[in-house]
Amino acid sequence: MALDRTTIPNDLSAFWMPFTANRNFKKDPRMIVGAKDMHYETSDGRQVLDGTAGLWCCNAGHGRPKIVEAIQGQAAQLDYAPAFQLGHPLAFELANRLRDMAPDPFEHVFFTNSGSESVDTALKIALAYQRAKGEGSRTRLIGRERGYHGVGFGGISVGGIVNNRKFFGTLLNGVDHLPHTHLPENAFSRGQPEHGAYLADDLERIVALHGADTIAAVIVEPMAGSTGVLLPPKGYLEKLREICTRHGILLIFDEVITAFGRLGSAFAADHFGVMPDLITTAKGLTSGVIPMGAVLATAEIHDAFMTGPEHMIELFHGYTYSGNPIASAAAIATLDTYREENLFQRAADMAPYWEEALHSLRGLPHVIDIRNMGLIGAIELEPIAGEPTKRAYQAFLNAYDKGLLIRTTADIIALSPPLIITKDEIDTLFSILADVLKSLD
Repeated sequence: MALDRTTIPNDLSAFWMPFTANRNFKKDPRMIVGAKDMHYETSDGRQVLDGTAGLWCCNAGHGRPKIVEAIQGQAAQLDYAPAFQLGHPLAFELANRLRDMAPDPFEHVFFTNSGSESVDTALKIALAYQRAKGEGSRTRLIGRERGYHGVGFGGISVGGIVNNRKFFGTLLNGVDHLPHTHLPENAFSRGQPEHGAYLADDLERIVALHGADTIAAVIVEPMAGSTGVLLPPKGYLEKLREICTRHGILLIFDEVITAFGRLGSAFAADHFGVMPDLITTAKGLTSGVIPMGAVLATAEIHDAFMTGPEHMIELFHGYTYSGNPIASAAAIATLDTYREENLFQRAADMAPYWEEALHSLRGLPHVIDIRNMGLIGAIELEPIAGEPTKRAYQAFLNAYDKGLLIRTTADIIALSPPLIITKDEIDTLFSILADVLKSLD
């Protein structure tokens, strides 16, 4: 007899939930028991419109047949194979597919299991690359204020979200941060803001302080997502690229959120026309179905390691589940779904309608900024005096009760729906959200 997976357990105490107010949640749990296409199903039988693609990850929607079938078939044929000194065909096929999808400079793929692991992998590759080419003095890493790069020690060191850092000691040494790109004069921007390209020049200050020959890499999100959708001003990424190139510093784009169609292109590097040296991915790689990530590297970086005796390991790094067979099958089926349904172009085509609907909320109570790019949006709310985050959290609860899932960070509502969203569903989403905003204290 099959187990009923939709019943709420009698005891919720054992699971220490991530990024959650555990005591508050367990007093009044919000349980998801099913998902299909654009909707979640709750334990009390309600349909909830997914306005966040899960956690920025379910780009192809939920319960997609090709992905489900691929996982089922692969589990029956080959459930696991070691990636150390052994291989299986699907990992190589997936790497080839990603290489063909990626911009021209990227020729090689290193598989991980999450965005956090992708970031730590990219940072380690950057440090090892500088050493491999005889510049071992380049050990400094540069992140950005309000940046989010996962929760590994490398990621929180280069990250710039205060609460993700302050509880965990001194973190990695030799890390500096660029200023974030959120400027008051860019409020209510549509797409890339006009002002702020000069913020990239702060990298020159850091170079002057420490010396270029001490800096290995700069890591930024092309568009910062988890901190509340901070957009790159026009010319900012181009200037950052030029400064890094001039000083021999690697540029890493953290595309865990922006890759796989979120901005209407395969990668944000394509969208902005700026090429980094390494790209981190995860989330949309499998449409969130199975944990998997990947770091894309140029041939120049990869080939710097391919020296010495051929029987020797070139990079002492990897994970038990790198290129896992079931995750590889899920990723290939996800890429097939994106291609067959033309979801990246669909996102690009839907973006103007999304933008208009989002900005229609301007003027509602407590809304102090709205910003958007691709199928991403943010509504920034005026905080309640002395109670930061409370107003946005109340919006989250009210929206859930009304059948809409949103994401909040600080007092910012972030939206990133699956790429399959329709105009009618966009209308429904913003109609519910307008009612929520009107009801807030």
